[in-house]
Amino acid sequence: MKRRTLIGHLLAWVLGALALVWAGFVVIGLRTGVHEADELTDGHLASTASLLMSQRTNEFISARDASPPTPDLKRHDYQQSMSVVVWDANGRVLSRTGDAPEPPFDPGEGFATLELGQPAEAWRTFARWDSPAHGRRLMVLLSIDERDDLAWDIAGQVAEPGLWLLPVVAIALGLAIRRGLRPLGRLSNDVAALNIQSGEPLQADHRHEEFRAVVESVNALIVRYQAAMARERHLAGELAHELRTPLASLALHAQSLQGSLSEAERQQAIGRIASDALRAGQVLQHLLTLARASHAELTEAAVPFDVVAMAARVLAGYAQPALDGRHELALSGAPAFSATGHELLLELALRNLIENALGHAPPGTVVEVTVDAEGRWLQVTNAHDPTGTAPLRSDAAVSRLGLGLGHRVVEKVAAIHGAEFAEVPSGPAVRCYRITFSG
Repeated sequence: MKRRTLIGHLLAWVLGALALVWAGFVVIGLRTGVHEADELTDGHLASTASLLMSQRTNEFISARDASPPTPDLKRHDYQQSMSVVVWDANGRVLSRTGDAPEPPFDPGEGFATLELGQPAEAWRTFARWDSPAHGRRLMVLLSIDERDDLAWDIAGQVAEPGLWLLPVVAIALGLAIRRGLRPLGRLSNDVAALNIQSGEPLQADHRHEEFRAVVESVNALIVRYQAAMARERHLAGELAHELRTPLASLALHAQSLQGSLSEAERQQAIGRIASDALRAGQVLQHLLTLARASHAELTEAAVPFDVVAMAARVLAGYAQPALDGRHELALSGAPAFSATGHELLLELALRNLIENALGHAPPGTVVEVTVDAEGRWLQVTNAHDPTGTAPLRSDAAVSRLGLGLGHRVVEKVAAIHGAEFAEVPSGPAVRCYRITFSG
C-alpha cells in the first residue's frame, strides 16, 4: 500500500480549512446578497414613488402600449420591471402601468409584501400619498421573484471569484508547502544515507531550530550504538577466548581417552572433560545473556519496575541450591525501590552474582542481597566466619569456573541501565558486589 506523503497531508488539511472558510464566505455572501437586494429593491421603490409624485400629470402609459426599446438600448443586469398604480382619495384607479395585478385600495403608507393575482404571487410594494391632504395615492410594485433573482445574482457575484480562486490557491499552496518542506526532505535524505556502522555523526548544518532536536537525537543514538557495539565486541572477544580454552582441552582429553591410560589417569581425564564441558556451558550461557542484553538495549523500551520484588523472586529460586550447599539466603534493606530499565536483564545480572556467591563461598556462608532506595544501589554479599579466619573456597573447579566472565556480563547490564558495577571493599572473608544506579 502506498504511503501518504507529508505534502499531501498538509495540503489536504490546508485546502480543507480553505474550503470551510470559502463555504462560510458563500453563506455570508448569500445572506448579504438577499439583504442588499431587499435594501436595493426598497430603495428603488421609494425613489420611483418620489419621482412619480413630482409629476404634475396623472396619466401614465401602459407597458403594453409603450413602444419597444431601440436595439442600441441594452437592458441593464440590475434593471427591474416595476409597476405603478395611482388612486384618488376615494380609491378610484386614476392610472395603472406594468404587469402587476391590481392591488386592493388601502389608505396605509409604506412598504408591504402582498399576494396578488391568480395564482397568487408575492409582490413587494411601496405606497404613499402625494400630500397631507391625501389627494392622490401612488403605489410602486416589484415581483418578489425578480427581487430574489437579483439577490442570487449579487450572491453569485460575491462567491464566484472565490470559486475560481480555489484552484489557483491550491496550486500556490502546493508549491509553497513543497518548497517549505524541502529542508525536511534534505534531512530525511541525510538520515537515509547515514552509515551507522561507520560512526559518522549526522551533520548539524540544518538551519531550522525544529531540526536541532532530531539531529541531536540521531547523533546520540549513533554514539549509544557505537558504545554498545564496542562493549559487545570487547566482551564477545573475551568470551570467545575463554570458550576456546575449554574446547581445546575437551578435544585433547577426549583424544587421550582413546590411548592406553591407567585407571587413575582415565578418571582424571574424565574429570577434566566434565570440568571443561561445564566451563564451556557457562561461557555459552554468558554469550546468550550478552546477546539478550544487546537485543533489549536496542529494541526494547525501558520501563519502571520494583527492584526489591525482583530480588525476592530471584532469591526464592535459589532456595534449594542454597540448602544443598548449606548456605543461607537473606534479603534486607528498603521495602521497595523503583528503577527504570529492563527487569529481565537486571534479573540475569543478579542471578549471576548469586551463583558466583554460592559457588565461591564455603558451607555456612550467608548470601545476602541488600537494597538501598536512598543510595539507589543493589548489592550481593557473601560473608562467613565473623572472625575472618576461614578462607573462601579456592579449589580447582572454582578457580576454573570463576574467572570473572559473569562479572563482565553484569558490567554490560549495568552500563545498559546507566549504572556502575564494582566490588565494595569489605573484610578478608567477605565479598560484596554492588550495582549503583544513577540518580
